[in-house]
Parts: sequence; C-alpha cells; structure tokens
Amino acid sequence: MPTRMLIVFNPAAGARRRRRLLAALDLLRGLGMRPEIAETAHRGHASALAREAAASGMRIIVAAGGDGTIAEVAAGMAGSDSALGVLPLGTANVLALELGLPRAPERAAAVLAMGRTALLHPGLARWPDGRALLFVQMLGAGFDAAVVHHLPGGLKRAIGKGAYVLQTLREMPRYRFPPIRVEADGEGLEAASVIVTKGRLYAGRFLLAPGADPREPGFHLALFRDGGALAALRYGAALPLGLLPRLPSVSLRRVREVRLAGEGVPVQADGDAAGMLPSFIGPAPRPLRIVVP
Repeated sequence: MPTRMLIVFNPAAGARRRRRLLAALDLLRGLGMRPEIAETAHRGHASALAREAAASGMRIIVAAGGDGTIAEVAAGMAGSDSALGVLPLGTANVLALELGLPRAPERAAAVLAMGRTALLHPGLARWPDGRALLFVQMLGAGFDAAVVHHLPGGLKRAIGKGAYVLQTLREMPRYRFPPIRVEADGEGLEAASVIVTKGRLYAGRFLLAPGADPREPGFHLALFRDGGALAALRYGAALPLGLLPRLPSVSLRRVREVRLAGEGVPVQADGDAAGMLPSFIGPAPRPLRIVVP
C-alpha cells in the first residue's frame, strides 16, 4: 500500500510556486505515489489541515511553502506520529538549507519518496495571555521583527528577498530600538535586538550561529547590544559577509530557555509577525520527525 501523504499548499503563493508544486507531484505520481493536496484559505489554516491529517493517521504531512508554512504545519501535527515533509517553495527556505533539502522540486520530491526521517526539536513561545506558538527555525524580537511586521505582502510576492532589504531601509529611521530585558537560563541580560535560533542560518544562507543544529535540543541566543540605524547598517553589512557572529557587539550563547520583555517590542517567528513582548521561549513538549535526504 502506498505511503499516505498530504501536501499542504498556499494557493496565494502565486503561479510560479504552483508550477513547482506540479513538477514535484509529477515525480511522486511517477513513482506510484498518490499524494493528497489541501490548499489553505487563510493564515492558520495549514495548522488545522495538518492537525486533521495527523489525527487520521496520515504518514507524511508535507509543507509546500516557506518557513512560515512549515511552522504552521509542524504546529498542527505536533505530538503525533506523522512525519513532516518539506517542499521548499518559499522566499528564504532557511530550514531546508539547514537540513540540506534540495530546492529543485523534483529532487525534493525524491527525498519525500524515500521517506528517511530524523528528529527535529522545535521551540515553543508562550505569552502571558495564554497564547503559544511553535517555531522550527528562529524567533526574533526587536528590529528584524519590526521589518517583518511592516512588510507589505504584495511587495514580498513581487520582488522576493529584495522586499526585506527595502523594508529594512524604510524601518531604520523610524524604529526606536527600545531595550529588551533578557533572562537566559536565569541570567539577566539586556540587548537592542534578540534572535533565539534553532539553526545556523538566518534570512537564507547567511551565517548567524555556527554551532546550532535544529536536530538538537536547546537554542542559540544572539544578542545585538547596539541599537540605532548605524548599528543596523553595520549588522546588515556584516551578515552577507559571514562576519555577523564575529562582531564585538554580537553575543552568542547556548541556552535552554529564554524570557524576553520590553515595552513596544515586536516579535517575529519563522519570518511571520508574532505579536509583542513579553514572551517565554522554551522547548516544544515533544520533538517531531522530519523527512531528510
């Protein structure tokens, strides 16, 4: 009997991504598989679709999209015995790059067909009002989150990664860089911006935390001590050169859990807006299986 597989796809992603999805489907069907397709209708729908699929015993639930879609699908299937699959159709595809998943749809589909899995250890952010959000790659508080919060969706669809560069330039003169109070495994710290990451990479192939691995428990905490537009420019220039972790004003450390607080500080998780501080970040209750090469 063929492996049961559901592919969750956002139809608003555009015609180009649909063509890439169809290329992956052609290969899977050529191998005798009959994947089911579920299209999302709104934000959060991917989680609901994945939850229903996991409850029905679906063996592999595939997120066809970017890191935000992957996080939604992972949240929906958390705690189940289903495995997470990835067709990297997003803008940055950071988790796919972390795990060595091919970007070409036919090659990514071949990985799904093989069905080899590894454990992934997501993070879980909690807010005082009881809201909780699972993330698979990273959570940011401060300037990068402000960029995500104000990024027009149409601009991102039109010019891809360039939209983040443009929005960063727009945000520099108006973001006030309020201080962020950090409690990392009980130690009190302060920063202008913070990234809690599961992986090495940020915004694509750019190195942030050399020792991190999403297949391992815990997090790497990146503290950006300097605020202001000039500091943001300096960090932005260092990122594509691979120099960001070496800057004196950037501190990296391994942590098990983190508390973040700050007045008017936005939060983003896996590239999507995720409210405001304060927030507590710790491990998800259970790891999940992910299909890997």
